[in-house]
Formats: sequence, structure tokens, C-alpha cells
Amino acid sequence: MHPFRTHTCGELRLDQSDQEVRLSGWVHRKRDHGNLLFVDLRDHFGLTQCVVETDAPSFKILEEVKLESVLTVTGKVDNRSDDTINTTLPTGEVEVRVESAKIESAADPLPLQVNSETDYGEDVRLRHRYLDLRREKMQRNIALRSDVISSIRRRMIDQGFREFQTPILTASSPEGARDYLVPSRLHPGTFYALPQAPQMFKQLLMMAGFDKYFQIAPCFRDEDARADRSPGEFYQLDFEMSFVTQDDVFEAIEPVLHGVFEEFGGERAVTPAPFPRIPFDDAMLKYGSDKPDLRNPIEIVDVTETFRGSGFKIFAGLIEKGAIVRAIPGPGAGSRAFCDRMNSWAQKDMGKPGLGYIFWRDGEGAGPIANNLGAEKTAEIAAAAGVSDGDAVFFACDMPGDAAEFSGTVRTRLGDELDLLEKDVFRFCWIVDFPMFELDDTGKMDFSHNPFSMPQGGLEALENDDPLTIKAWQYDIVCNGVELSSGAIRNHRPEIMYKAFEIAGYGPEDLEREFSGMLNALKFGAPPHGGSAPGIDRIVMLLADEPNIREVIAFPMNQQAQDLMMGAPANVPDARLQELYLRHHGLPDPQEDPA
Repeated sequence: MHPFRTHTCGELRLDQSDQEVRLSGWVHRKRDHGNLLFVDLRDHFGLTQCVVETDAPSFKILEEVKLESVLTVTGKVDNRSDDTINTTLPTGEVEVRVESAKIESAADPLPLQVNSETDYGEDVRLRHRYLDLRREKMQRNIALRSDVISSIRRRMIDQGFREFQTPILTASSPEGARDYLVPSRLHPGTFYALPQAPQMFKQLLMMAGFDKYFQIAPCFRDEDARADRSPGEFYQLDFEMSFVTQDDVFEAIEPVLHGVFEEFGGERAVTPAPFPRIPFDDAMLKYGSDKPDLRNPIEIVDVTETFRGSGFKIFAGLIEKGAIVRAIPGPGAGSRAFCDRMNSWAQKDMGKPGLGYIFWRDGEGAGPIANNLGAEKTAEIAAAAGVSDGDAVFFACDMPGDAAEFSGTVRTRLGDELDLLEKDVFRFCWIVDFPMFELDDTGKMDFSHNPFSMPQGGLEALENDDPLTIKAWQYDIVCNGVELSSGAIRNHRPEIMYKAFEIAGYGPEDLEREFSGMLNALKFGAPPHGGSAPGIDRIVMLLADEPNIREVIAFPMNQQAQDLMMGAPANVPDARLQELYLRHHGLPDPQEDPA
């Protein structure tokens, strides 16, 4: 007999009755029933009830063993009586009568209970993550992550993609987030950077003549945590293709995403391919967001012209100064009490002056705005928003960017408050036609998305069109309001890249200094190419129906980017710093004026 187990703790059934078996696992729970002691033994595969009588040689061992100790038991499989069958367990029809037991590893008193779903707080859970990971939900989530990655890998290979690895130690790149820097011992005063994404290298692979690339790529960004973003590192399905259009990229990745969500989504419906494509401008108008949750049926409409020069002087005056008005329908929200609650939320939680509204009853609009606007214009709004008796419309009036953003927030709030979101579905869409350029806070022209994207219209558009009207071959994939990835058809022509960067205020010398590797490669023949990089962590978070991305990562950092279990980041000895030609400056004094 094997020294540790003949079966796993999730394997025994009636077929093994009367067999002598050996199990090893963790002591999950103990119950003393007088003449009998019950011990639930757990491993990764499940749980088996073991029982020992008080006069058995192994009783004292099992009586004294503490929860989460590792135990090996040997005994015969017995059928449970009808009244003791546990239908919630796959092994619930049998139990093991323990004949001998051995403690493989004794556990100290526990800082958190594995056999409980009690929330012990992030600090305790992450400091003792090895215990937290033993819990049923975490075992399920991390196993799901592994299965999802395996499925993605198979699906990509079946489509003819090859898996390559790209460097982890590379050069710093002026992208959207801060780099993690690594000092070089051999080259004093210089630094490597951990890659924010394999962007440059995957494009270089296409220029090197490979046709389809992918990897499950680690990415590193020194940015703040949030519910759908893990600080420090994350993983993405990074892929790139040569000689492709935007349609080709969509056709390649849609079956992979649809298949994975259908495979692991249980009974939840998945948007069939081809996924809806929503231009960026339409997304900002209808949903107030470039990552819309299509489970929410509310669509925002523009009613600026209805208010222009109207009797509602507050909005009319703001419109003359460049503001717009967005109307957000509230189906079933047609009561003054509900509307007043939304107004209070806008003031107290969102810091807004208020949230104007009209609600409909007896065929007419009611409320201060309706009274000032008049019956004819109120009817125009009802028709535009598609509302009737029992409904309401809320208004966001502000400069275009702020009005779009706030109207999207109101839409989300209404969807939640009115319980409008479609249940048990994964709703995918593509956001396409992003603007190539935008004005930053200082009024300077800048790239709005990825500077290496191909502008729609190519060099001719860059030379002749207003930059703010130029669209790019850029796209995002969104599921249930969560952005899974950005992607683009890349700019593969140096002259177009020089011109695009010139519009954004960068000279040829800036481009050659910052991106010489990429630029030089483009000068030796580059194929048209494009790709994307859906986030693995976010995919698993959606499939596991978890609100926080740290629930699907085995060893995440906390919100302050600390690894409490391993004690990172940590100070290092001065001797080690000297090897790297660095000096220890100590921590800044919080009382000291940095100026």
C-alpha cells in the first residue's frame, strides 16, 4: 500500500465499500459524539468523513490532533446509514473506519479558520495566504484560473498561433504607468525596467517574420490598486498577427473568448460572435462610458437642442457657454421620492449641485424642470428618451466630457437601484473608432490611446485633417462593463509614425531616442500587423463572479502594493546597495517640507 494514500479525499464511493484504503489530508473539522469521534479529512479533491471508536488504538491520536494538521489514516470503507448520508458531499454515502492514524505535520493554533467563510480582513488573509488558499472558495478560484489558462492556450494553438516568451528585463518605456526599475550591477548608474506589456517585442516578432504570436504574459506596472486591478503585476493573453485588418483580429479572438466563457460560465448566456461593435462616440453618447455594461438596458440621449433657449434658464444659460445636456431614462422611477433620493445622492456622494429630473404621471411631465420647460418640450424629451407614465428622466448638464462621464455614472446607479441589469449573462462588445488625438488638461495635443496605432486615413489624414477628427484603428473588448483589453492595428510605416508624433509635439530626435529599436525595425520592412491582450485576471474574476481581482490571484499584493506574507518590499543591506552603486537615503521625514 502507498505510504500516503490509495485514494484522494474526494474519490471514495459505494463501489469501494469494505475496501481497505489510506487517505492523507488536512483535518478540516472534528465532532465528538460520545462513543464515536468523527474527523473530516480534506485535500484538494474533496472531503471524506472518518470515524473512530473510543476504544480504538488510533482514538487518542485523533482526539488530540488539531485542526489543519496533516494526517494519514488507514481503514475500511463503510456505507453510511440512510439517516446519516450527506447529499451535499460526493463522498457523502460512505465513511472510513479508522484503524491506524499518523500525524504527518502538526498545526499550531490558527490565525484564521479554514473551515469557515468568515471574512478575517485583507491583512490577515494575505499575511497567511497559504491558509486562506486552503478554503473551498479559494481552491475553486485558483483551480478555475489554471483551467481557463489551459483552455485559452489550447484554443490559440488550434488557431495557428505560436507561443513565444519575451524579455522581462528590458528598457524603460514612456507608457501610461510608472515602470518598476532594476539597477544594473555591471553597468553602474543604469537601470533595466520590468515590462508594462510586451508591446514592442510582439511587434518586433511580426517584423522578424513570425505570423501569429501569443503568450500568457506577465506585466508590471507601478500603479495604485483597485477592485479590477492588482498592483505590481498582472497577466494577459498577449497576441499579435501579421497581414491582418481589424476584422481579422476580431475573428481570431472572438471564438476564444466566447468559447472560454461558454466552457466555464455555467448556465450563463454568452454574447454570440460576432460581438457588437460600438463606435467610441456612440458609446460616450448612449452609455456615458467607453466600457459600457450592456446588461443595463438604459440608453442616454442628447437633449441639448430641446433646452437651448428654453424656459429652464439654468440649462439654457450653460448651453450658451458650451455645455450639453444628456437625458438618462429611469424606467419605473416615476415618483418624486425616488427622484429626490437620486438628487440627494448626486449632491452628497458625487459632489454635484444636484440632479435635475422630470417624472411622468397622467400623461404629463411633473417637477420643476417640466414646469419651466413647458408641455411641448417636455413631450419632446419623453419621445426622445422613450418614457411614459411611471417613468422618469434625469439630466446631466455640463461641458461635454464631464456631462458624458456623469451621465454614465447616473445610468449605472439607476441600473442598480431599479434592478434593471440582465441576470446570468456575459454581454460582450467592441468599442471601435477611438480618436487618435485629444487635448490634455493644458490644451496641448496628445495621443488619446496608443501612439503606435495606425490612424484611419494614414498619412493623408495626418497631413490634411483636423487632428481631433482623426480616428485610429484602435479597439477595446468589454464584458459586463469590464474592459478586458485594448488593441490596435499598428502603425508599420516610419513616415506615418514621424508625422503622428510631430502632431503630438515630439520631434524626430525624441522618437529616435525613446523608440529606436522599434523605429529601426520599421525601416527594414514591416508587415501590416495588429493584436490585442485580454486580461487573464479580469477574465477569471468575471467567470468566478468575484467583485475583487485579488480573489482570483494566488499571491496578490495588498492595496498598498505590499506582500505581507513575504515581507516585500524590504530594505536590503548597504553592502548589496554598494554593489549596485546605490546609496541608502532612508525614508523621507513626513514632517519635512519636500521643497
